[in-house]
Amino acid sequence: MTSTAITGIGELTTHDPELGTPRGAALVLDGERVAWVGPDHRVPPADTRVDVDGAAVLPGWVDSHTHLVFAGDRTDEFAARIAGEPYRAGGIEVTVRATRAATDEQLAATLRRHLDEALAQGTTCVETKTGYGLTVHDELRAARIAATAADEVTFLGAHVVPQDTDDYLGLVCGAMLDAVLPHVGWCDVFCERGAFDAEQSRRVLRAARARGLGLRVHGNQLGPGPGVRLAVEEGAASVDHCTHLEPSDVEALAGSGTVATLLPACDLSTRQPLPPARALLDAGAVVALATNCNPGSSYTTSMAHCVSTAVLQMGMSVAEAVRAATWGGARALRRDAGDGAVGVLRPGARADVHVLDAPSTTWLAYRPGVPLTRTVWRLGVRR
Repeated sequence: MTSTAITGIGELTTHDPELGTPRGAALVLDGERVAWVGPDHRVPPADTRVDVDGAAVLPGWVDSHTHLVFAGDRTDEFAARIAGEPYRAGGIEVTVRATRAATDEQLAATLRRHLDEALAQGTTCVETKTGYGLTVHDELRAARIAATAADEVTFLGAHVVPQDTDDYLGLVCGAMLDAVLPHVGWCDVFCERGAFDAEQSRRVLRAARARGLGLRVHGNQLGPGPGVRLAVEEGAASVDHCTHLEPSDVEALAGSGTVATLLPACDLSTRQPLPPARALLDAGAVVALATNCNPGSSYTTSMAHCVSTAVLQMGMSVAEAVRAATWGGARALRRDAGDGAVGVLRPGARADVHVLDAPSTTWLAYRPGVPLTRTVWRLGVRR
């Protein structure tokens, strides 16, 4: 293993309560882990030394909600929506048809291309889901392909109900779940009108938990609904979207271990209201930001876009938005603690480092839409 000292840091965001956000700091990376954090003038020897000349440094983005195993695009649907058509969950079926028709090689290439695109923008840890196969064969194929490249893989057989399937819920909770099990760590369910109701969703989550999977929920995207309450009651790690929340939903999240994962790029694309981030934070809920990158409702890999939107339009401070896009995402994936933690920069954490071409993280909102990633290390390797 080789070590690298990163020196000349203008502003270092660590998300460690003891280290804080120091200025004039340095990092030492040793293999795949952070070995040392401290003042620049005390940096220990390392095999290589990189001076970032006053740039801001933060943990790599943690994108805890994406759908990257797919084929085709939905440009026509997007154009219709911009022209005034409402977003509906059923549009997923267009991607399902294209994904089933694609080869393994085509799906793997699309996944890799989007992961590389995200990494170039500072995203070093990515969760992605199945959900565009909706047969045992195609969901297994998606899970297997996803597991070759993504940090975390989620089974989302409960995305929509295919028109050609009678007892689809039984299939999801039985043969399909068993088939994907070796390749996934999580199970998700789309608890929404046009998809699965509360009791159907609960059945999926309990079947997954019985097989040892962690739980996630798509909830409260298209209107008020039971998704948040279901996620909290079943102990899900996160409930994602949270666009339409009642005060009782905010209270439930604040009193639970379930992370509210907000997907503002999706809400902008579908012309939904932006989620009530300020109410969630003020109540004490843990908030994450993620891209929801998918071909239908949020075709972006830019976490910086989500951060600037959260600051400029959702009432979050820069520090809150950056924390939500790093540590918050890690918490939603239960990867925020212990050796190899992501979303933080402290000794023992994974060596995922994002160097901005800017003196502070404030520039992420100050210069929205401008590419500000200068350099990225992922698992200690400079990309």
